[in-house]
Amino acid sequence: MHMLYNSPSFVVVQFDVPVEALRPDGTASHPPLNRGGFEIVDKFARKEIFIEGALAEAFQEGVEALIEQDPSEEDLDDFIERFASMGQQPVVMH
Repeated sequence: MHMLYNSPSFVVVQFDVPVEALRPDGTASHPPLNRGGFEIVDKFARKEIFIEGALAEAFQEGVEALIEQDPSEEDLDDFIERFASMGQQPVVMH
């Protein structure tokens, strides 16, 4: 788990979970597979979303392209908001 971004509006955390895939003969594949995604928390809406697979890849590619342009915090927040707006899970503090 790696916190990638924390602004007054959003938090983005990356989860990478290595998965040992087995071949039909029972030996481990190399390199190991990675499974994970991104959790995006909208602090104002108090909702979160976990994205994985193709959506997570699109998010990562978009962030990488944006970083090359030396974005402002507002630019990053605007991009993240497009994904965070899909969040339906309420954030509950314990």
